[in-house]
Amino acid sequence: MTTKKPPPVIEKKVERKEVVYQVFTRLFGNTNTTNKPWGTIEENGVGKFNDFTDKALKAIKDLGVTYIWYTGVPHHATVTDYTKYGISNDDPDIVKGRAGSPYAVKDYYNVDPDLAVNPANRLKEFEALIARTHKNGMKVIIDIVPNHIARKYEGKSNPPGVRDFGADDKTNVEYDRNNNFYYIPNESFQVPTSDTYKPLNGEQNPLIDGNFYEKPAKWTGNGSRQAKPDINDWYETVKVNYGIKPDGSKDFPTLPEGFDQKSFQEHYAFWKGKDVPNSWKKFRDIALYWTAKGIDGFRYDMAEMVPYEFWSYMNSAIKMKNPSAFLLAEVYNPNEYRNYIRLGKMDYLYDKVDLYDHLKQVIYGKALPDPISGIQERYSDIEHHMFHFLDNHDEQRLASSAFAGTPEKGKPLMVVSTTLSTSPTMVYFGQELGEAGNEDAGFGKPTRTSIFDYIGVPTIQRWANDGMYDGGKLTDSEKDLRDFYKRLLNFSINSSALMGKYQQIQSINRESTTGYDEGIYSFVRWSDSQKLIIVSNFSWVTTSNFELKIPENIIKEWHLKDGTYPIKDQLYNKTTAELKVVNGTGTVNITITPSESFIFSL
Repeated sequence: MTTKKPPPVIEKKVERKEVVYQVFTRLFGNTNTTNKPWGTIEENGVGKFNDFTDKALKAIKDLGVTYIWYTGVPHHATVTDYTKYGISNDDPDIVKGRAGSPYAVKDYYNVDPDLAVNPANRLKEFEALIARTHKNGMKVIIDIVPNHIARKYEGKSNPPGVRDFGADDKTNVEYDRNNNFYYIPNESFQVPTSDTYKPLNGEQNPLIDGNFYEKPAKWTGNGSRQAKPDINDWYETVKVNYGIKPDGSKDFPTLPEGFDQKSFQEHYAFWKGKDVPNSWKKFRDIALYWTAKGIDGFRYDMAEMVPYEFWSYMNSAIKMKNPSAFLLAEVYNPNEYRNYIRLGKMDYLYDKVDLYDHLKQVIYGKALPDPISGIQERYSDIEHHMFHFLDNHDEQRLASSAFAGTPEKGKPLMVVSTTLSTSPTMVYFGQELGEAGNEDAGFGKPTRTSIFDYIGVPTIQRWANDGMYDGGKLTDSEKDLRDFYKRLLNFSINSSALMGKYQQIQSINRESTTGYDEGIYSFVRWSDSQKLIIVSNFSWVTTSNFELKIPENIIKEWHLKDGTYPIKDQLYNKTTAELKVVNGTGTVNITITPSESFIFSL
């Protein structure tokens, strides 16, 4: 006889949907429209913390946003000269783009000098933004990138007693448990070469000579053990050692059996007094430093490249300081999802590999929407933790030619992504305006808004309207799209049904409903006080007419007797219909146009 495990501990009651607005901070307030490929900060301009005015923040909140993820805040390597502020120049041979990757962090205890009106005062300017965001009713998320740091890391802002990464390493060995890095003894780092890429596009620069002194060479951020990494490796970064030996074995205490059922308090108690690798302590202290400054949560880059035992150690320490901290991880291996949630104490993981990837295939016309039901069922025990998005800094823009092709085709994807589960929803800045990322920025190429270059974002610039933040220069179609997002997101954060139960009605309608065309997807959501029928049309050419079936078990769950019940669409409050219940089974007559969605409320 086997004993069934109890359900995992639920540590906090979640009462509403959360909406995260990811904004690439450097680009948001940039009013310069030059957009020259590889342009300098003087040529192409740059946004500042101060561009997030009270008016801008109020407009973002009014969109239906509860958290802002300010991307690219920690001080990272850049080619721009800030030597007069005591910051050393970075070598363009190991910087991607001119502005630099936000994921090659150079100093974890300070912020990007690009973002400050006065770079000498940059930390205080960011602290003011944290306070301003809170005043406007939203919480703040920033990045922590634990797997790797900039190849030329310089902790010039370290608090008293904090030793720099690598300062105490034994550099004559490949691995030591308390080394912060992995080494290639007796070999020097060599800059990768390519026939198709030149730093700064071949521009003359006194530091560009094909050399960067690093001896012994360190492993590269993505795990390359070559002294000369490939041009496609993350050569601008070095891999951080968390006590994983080169053979892959673990050199630290592991969590006892059953700790997937334990609370963060119990995880914290387990690690207290344990001997852990030095890198664990360094990143825990970094996270607690920012938590003390009022940061409400973190987005962890490439979290699955770091062992979940470390996450248990760090996340439990964060939760002890702020039990409601929002901890989001980039994890792409479905086989590890539950480990990172239950053992690593993550709140949320990217739902990319299944939901996002499938929605992309649907809009390409390569797949039916029906497997969405199976995806939701597969993760039913962790559905709240599967973070939904359609656009972010790594992915091709939703409205780009490489994805939906038009903002309108993205609408049904957004409705399903937002309403399918209890998990948070994310919008990437400009997504709500149909930003297509068409600019050739230099290192960053079209269909993604570049995170490596100084560039302007045309839709955001039109919406910002020279600091008015009133949409004054938007086209009519951009205004309509933003209105759609505003309606959908505000509905989602105020809907009790979206924090309640889910059931797909796709199978029964696919099998037996006449006119239920290939692009249609439907499901129901409900709470004690709200019942929703959600129907989306992924087709961009077909208007569908059908009699939607609501199965008997749902009618019974909703305590509906035979009769006729008026239902009304909650997106635009214009379309009405009737739910007819006969012999315990419901039907609704639906006419739905291309790319249209209805959120009918009973």
